[in-house]
Amino acid sequence: MASKTKSRKSWQEKLADSKDLPKVVEINEKMSKRWGTGTVVIPAPKEVSEIMGKVPRGKLITINEIREVLAERHCASIGCPITTGIFAWVAAHAAEEAAAEGKRETIPYWRTLKTGGIVNEKYPGGVEAQKKLLEKEGHKVVQKGKNYRVVDFEKCLVR
Repeated sequence: MASKTKSRKSWQEKLADSKDLPKVVEINEKMSKRWGTGTVVIPAPKEVSEIMGKVPRGKLITINEIREVLAERHCASIGCPITTGIFAWVAAHAAEEAAAEGKRETIPYWRTLKTGGIVNEKYPGGVEAQKKLLEKEGHKVVQKGKNYRVVDFEKCLVR
């Protein structure tokens, strides 16, 4: 008799599952209120991870910069903010999962910040873990309100 419980995909499997992505679609009327007109690229998870993986020590990137790279790459007006953020989150967890398995070459996800240089509380280990990794690379992280932000992050952006 077949088991009724469905095995969960690992973070690395989620990252590798591109479904039918990337794809570029017209920005519809509902989306245009927020994003204007033109086209939006919905990236593949691996693409987001690959961009995050190219950020060298001492440098940073934000989700918005990743979206710009994706838009340029696919000749789209914008990169989808929703899927790009979700796939960065998946990439971070996949990297941490791979590191836990003893893999040496994982992406430095902690170098990817939210808009405004904000540390991503949803990455593995939360704000404290990302703050520690960023400070280890020479960045200063301060609390502003309920968010943690990298001081002068703009000076360290790869783009």
